[in-house]
Amino acid sequence: MLSRILHAFSAPKPEPLPKPDEKLALGALMVRVAKSDHHYQFEEISRIDRLLTRLFGLNPVEAAKTRAICEKLEREAPETEHFAHVIRETTSFQARINALEAMWEVLLADGENHDEEQAVIDAARVAMGLSVSDSDTARATAEGL
Repeated sequence: MLSRILHAFSAPKPEPLPKPDEKLALGALMVRVAKSDHHYQFEEISRIDRLLTRLFGLNPVEAAKTRAICEKLEREAPETEHFAHVIRETTSFQARINALEAMWEVLLADGENHDEEQAVIDAARVAMGLSVSDSDTARATAEGL
């Protein structure tokens, strides 16, 4: 028994998480939107994978692996605004609009709209330097998909 306890303490430490780039920051924000209502559902997970595939040209396996990293980043994450600032500082205006549309797609994936999900999108929108009008347009686009 003592050897098992000692072995548990000597187990290798997990690899440190990568510093978020625009892809990981958006992935973490999408995961945060999906988890914010405390129901991380299959529809939201599969939507995140499809969005990572579409937006970043990943194959399905790469998208799932990227989402898994994003889930870890989100769990240990700084504030929502940190991820949004990464996107704002590294992408174009249109890419920020696309990011907002992606977050709306995740919110709408399960057919329910919760205040907690909306709050994450609103915080990200402000930190990305986008307007309420930009958000309304992004939502309308997401609803049309």
